Amino acid sequence: MRNRFRRRRLEGQSTDINITAFMNLMVILVPFLLITAVFSRITVLQLNLPAAAAREQNVPQPDFDLEIIVRDGDIEVGDRSGGLIRRLPRTPAGYDYQQLSQLLQQIKARFPDKLNATLLLEADVPYDTLVQVMDRVRVARIVATDGFQSAELFPEISIGDAPPGVKVANQ
Repeated sequence: MRNRFRRRRLEGQSTDINITAFMNLMVILVPFLLITAVFSRITVLQLNLPAAAAREQNVPQPDFDLEIIVRDGDIEVGDRSGGLIRRLPRTPAGYDYQQLSQLLQQIKARFPDKLNATLLLEADVPYDTLVQVMDRVRVARIVATDGFQSAELFPEISIGDAPPGVKVANQ
Protein backbone atom coordinates (compact mmCIF):
# COMPACT_ATOMS: atom_id res chain seq x y z
CA MET A 1 0.00 0.00 0.00
CA ARG A 2 2.79 2.27 0.79
CA ASN A 3 4.22 1.81 -2.76
CA ARG A 4 0.90 2.82 -4.27
CA PHE A 5 0.93 6.20 -2.48
CA ARG A 6 4.52 6.82 -3.40
CA ARG A 7 3.77 6.06 -7.05
CA ARG A 8 0.89 8.54 -7.08
CA ARG A 9 3.04 11.21 -5.59
CA LEU A 10 5.74 10.68 -8.27
CA GLU A 11 3.19 10.74 -11.10
CA GLY A 12 2.04 14.20 -10.14
CA GLN A 13 5.52 15.71 -10.13
CA SER A 14 7.53 16.51 -13.22
CA THR A 15 11.19 15.69 -13.06
CA ASP A 16 13.81 17.94 -14.68
CA ILE A 17 16.80 16.53 -16.48
CA ASN A 18 20.04 17.88 -15.15
CA ILE A 19 22.25 18.60 -18.19
CA THR A 20 24.81 20.74 -16.40
CA ALA A 21 27.50 18.07 -16.61
CA PHE A 22 26.84 17.59 -20.33
CA MET A 23 27.05 21.33 -20.99
CA ASN A 24 30.34 21.53 -19.09
CA LEU A 25 31.67 18.72 -21.27
CA MET A 26 30.64 20.54 -24.47
CA VAL A 27 32.22 23.81 -23.29
CA ILE A 28 35.54 21.96 -22.98
CA LEU A 29 35.21 19.63 -25.97
CA VAL A 30 34.18 22.05 -28.75
CA PRO A 31 37.15 24.46 -28.41
CA PHE A 32 39.52 21.50 -28.08
CA LEU A 33 38.24 19.97 -31.33
CA LEU A 34 38.45 23.31 -33.14
CA ILE A 35 42.02 23.89 -32.00
CA THR A 36 43.21 20.41 -32.98
CA ALA A 37 41.47 20.36 -36.36
CA VAL A 38 43.79 20.22 -39.34
CA PHE A 39 43.11 23.05 -41.72
CA SER A 40 44.46 21.95 -45.09
CA ARG A 41 44.92 24.09 -48.13
CA ILE A 42 43.77 22.57 -51.38
CA THR A 43 45.19 23.88 -54.62
CA VAL A 44 42.99 23.55 -57.67
CA LEU A 45 44.26 23.77 -61.21
CA GLN A 46 41.80 24.98 -63.83
CA LEU A 47 41.58 22.47 -66.68
CA ASN A 48 39.69 22.72 -69.95
CA LEU A 49 38.16 19.46 -71.08
CA PRO A 50 37.11 19.21 -74.70
CA ALA A 51 33.35 19.33 -75.17
CA ALA A 52 31.57 16.83 -77.39
CA ALA A 53 29.73 19.64 -79.20
CA ALA A 54 33.01 21.39 -80.06
CA ARG A 55 34.07 18.45 -82.22
CA GLU A 56 30.89 18.63 -84.28
CA GLN A 57 31.20 22.34 -85.07
CA ASN A 58 33.26 23.46 -88.03
CA VAL A 59 35.53 25.85 -86.16
CA PRO A 60 38.67 26.93 -88.02
CA GLN A 61 41.71 25.46 -86.31
CA PRO A 62 44.67 27.64 -85.35
CA ASP A 63 47.95 27.13 -87.16
CA PHE A 64 49.76 25.59 -84.18
CA ASP A 65 48.25 23.23 -81.57
CA LEU A 66 50.79 22.26 -78.92
CA GLU A 67 50.37 18.65 -77.87
CA ILE A 68 52.41 16.91 -75.18
CA ILE A 69 52.03 13.13 -74.98
CA VAL A 70 53.38 11.45 -71.84
CA ARG A 71 54.10 7.77 -72.33
CA ASP A 72 55.73 5.24 -70.05
CA GLY A 73 59.05 5.49 -71.90
CA ASP A 74 59.14 9.07 -73.18
CA ILE A 75 57.52 12.47 -73.56
CA GLU A 76 56.55 13.52 -77.07
CA VAL A 77 56.14 17.23 -77.84
CA GLY A 78 54.55 18.14 -81.10
CA ASP A 79 51.99 19.98 -83.17
CA ARG A 80 48.63 18.26 -83.59
CA SER A 81 48.58 18.88 -87.34
CA GLY A 82 52.32 19.28 -87.97
CA GLY A 83 53.57 16.17 -86.20
CA LEU A 84 56.31 15.43 -83.71
CA ILE A 85 58.73 18.23 -82.76
CA ARG A 86 60.88 16.31 -80.29
CA ARG A 87 60.82 13.09 -78.31
CA LEU A 88 62.38 13.25 -74.85
CA PRO A 89 63.30 9.70 -73.78
CA ARG A 90 63.00 8.60 -70.18
CA THR A 91 66.33 7.94 -68.50
CA PRO A 92 66.95 5.58 -65.55
CA ALA A 93 66.73 8.70 -63.34
CA GLY A 94 63.27 9.52 -64.74
CA TYR A 95 61.88 12.06 -67.15
CA ASP A 96 64.06 15.05 -68.09
CA TYR A 97 61.76 17.88 -66.95
CA GLN A 98 64.50 20.50 -67.42
CA GLN A 99 64.86 19.67 -71.10
CA LEU A 100 61.04 19.71 -71.46
CA SER A 101 60.91 23.17 -69.89
CA GLN A 102 63.64 24.47 -72.21
CA LEU A 103 61.85 23.09 -75.27
CA LEU A 104 58.56 24.67 -74.18
CA GLN A 105 60.33 28.01 -73.67
CA GLN A 106 61.64 27.83 -77.24
CA ILE A 107 58.13 27.07 -78.53
CA LYS A 108 56.71 29.97 -76.50
CA ALA A 109 59.33 32.28 -78.04
CA ARG A 110 58.11 31.26 -81.52
CA PHE A 111 54.40 31.55 -80.60
CA PRO A 112 54.12 34.25 -77.87
CA ASP A 113 50.33 34.62 -78.16
CA LYS A 114 49.70 30.90 -77.71
CA LEU A 115 48.22 30.14 -74.28
CA ASN A 116 46.73 26.66 -74.58
CA ALA A 117 48.27 23.22 -74.72
CA THR A 118 46.92 19.68 -74.78
CA LEU A 119 48.37 17.12 -72.39
CA LEU A 120 47.69 13.48 -73.29
CA LEU A 121 48.67 10.67 -70.94
CA GLU A 122 48.80 6.91 -71.10
CA ALA A 123 46.76 5.06 -68.51
CA ASP A 124 49.75 3.82 -66.49
CA VAL A 125 51.50 7.18 -66.06
CA PRO A 126 51.86 8.04 -62.34
CA TYR A 127 50.00 11.02 -60.90
CA ASP A 128 53.26 12.66 -59.79
CA THR A 129 54.45 12.66 -63.39
CA LEU A 130 51.20 14.35 -64.47
CA VAL A 131 51.70 17.11 -61.89
CA GLN A 132 55.38 17.59 -62.77
CA VAL A 133 54.62 17.89 -66.50
CA MET A 134 51.68 20.25 -65.88
CA ASP A 135 53.90 22.49 -63.77
CA ARG A 136 56.51 22.66 -66.55
CA VAL A 137 53.85 23.38 -69.19
CA ARG A 138 52.19 26.18 -67.21
CA VAL A 139 55.23 28.06 -65.86
CA ALA A 140 58.98 28.14 -66.49
CA ARG A 141 61.46 28.99 -63.75
CA ILE A 142 64.10 31.29 -65.18
CA VAL A 143 67.36 32.03 -63.39
CA ALA A 144 67.79 35.75 -62.78
CA THR A 145 70.38 37.80 -60.91
CA ASP A 146 68.19 38.02 -57.81
CA GLY A 147 67.11 34.35 -57.79
CA PHE A 148 64.41 32.59 -59.78
CA GLN A 149 61.61 34.24 -61.71
CA SER A 150 58.50 32.62 -63.12
CA ALA A 151 57.52 33.05 -66.75
CA GLU A 152 54.09 32.02 -67.99
CA LEU A 153 54.17 29.50 -70.81
CA PHE A 154 50.89 27.71 -71.59
CA PRO A 155 48.50 28.13 -68.63
CA GLU A 156 45.36 26.81 -70.37
CA ILE A 157 45.87 23.05 -70.25
CA SER A 158 43.47 20.48 -71.67
CA ILE A 159 44.01 16.87 -70.65
CA GLY A 160 43.04 13.60 -72.25
CA ASP A 161 44.06 10.04 -73.03
CA ALA A 162 47.08 9.43 -75.22
CA PRO A 163 46.49 7.71 -78.54
CA PRO A 164 48.00 4.26 -78.86
CA GLY A 165 51.54 4.48 -80.06
CA VAL A 166 54.79 2.60 -80.41
CA LYS A 167 56.27 1.72 -77.05
CA VAL A 168 59.82 2.98 -76.67
CA ALA A 169 62.08 0.81 -74.52
CA ASN A 170 63.69 2.47 -71.50
CA GLN A 171 67.34 3.20 -72.09
